[in-house]
Amino acid sequence: MGWIGETVDSIKSIKIRQLLIQAVTLGMIVTSALIIWKGLMCVTGTESPVVVVLSGSMEPGFQRGDILFLTMTKDPIRTGEIVVFNIDVSGAFIKMLISHLQVHERKTTGEIDVLTKGDNNEVDDIGLYADGQMWLNRHHIMGRAVGFLPYVGWVTIIMSEKPIIKYILIGALGLLVITSKD
Repeated sequence: MGWIGETVDSIKSIKIRQLLIQAVTLGMIVTSALIIWKGLMCVTGTESPVVVVLSGSMEPGFQRGDILFLTMTKDPIRTGEIVVFNIDVSGAFIKMLISHLQVHERKTTGEIDVLTKGDNNEVDDIGLYADGQMWLNRHHIMGRAVGFLPYVGWVTIIMSEKPIIKYILIGALGLLVITSKD
């Protein structure tokens, strides 16, 4: 009977070891993704180097679901550039990423203030700005679009509009990690 107990203990030990290996592998994947994101932040100079176009306000130039790649330089923003900006609301800095075309410049005290408007919108974006705010300042601008990938961002849109799909995907990935043999 002694060898049966040792075999059971050995099997339990192997299963625990496999579970630990899977947990470490998952941790390495998550850590690698975070390192890549932080590296992109350093290289591009913006806290959000990649954004998804969530509405049709930028059509026909960009479609809903396109991914924009951003960079931030000290060069002045010029009319026609695609910028992504945050909005100040009631003194709090709201993380609302909006990217729009048709930047209009207004020079004041040496800085360029910006007014944005989506190509597919009838009016400018003043209605999106904080109450009483007529222009965006440099600190509102998160980055400029330097490239795009069409339609790849639909995964993000689907997961945000249909949360059940996000939970199913996360559950399936978790199940895959738990049940994998390697």
